[in-house]
Amino acid sequence: MNLSVSGHHLEVTPAIRSYVSGKLERIRRHFDHVIDAHVILSVSKIRQKAEVTLHVRGKDIYCECEEADLYAAIDLLIDKLDRQVLRYKDRRNDKPHDSIKHA
Repeated sequence: MNLSVSGHHLEVTPAIRSYVSGKLERIRRHFDHVIDAHVILSVSKIRQKAEVTLHVRGKDIYCECEEADLYAAIDLLIDKLDRQVLRYKDRRNDKPHDSIKHA
């Protein structure tokens, strides 16, 4: 999985980059067909925002979260993303396959 972490009005430190990378490992444990992830962290006066676009085969999954603390925003973002990925995985596996009709 290719990981891209960028900051808007924020310098992305190695500590933040490793924190995001470690959290995204949870997503890879549940679903290993992730092509790449693009994470944008931004700071306004009182709100910290984290957003991610996850590219999987056939679909892009987008999620965003705002909190007063950047690490809390990343945690909530990963929770939301985890739910979306599991829902996508279930929907993908629920599609019926072409069945061979026995005559």
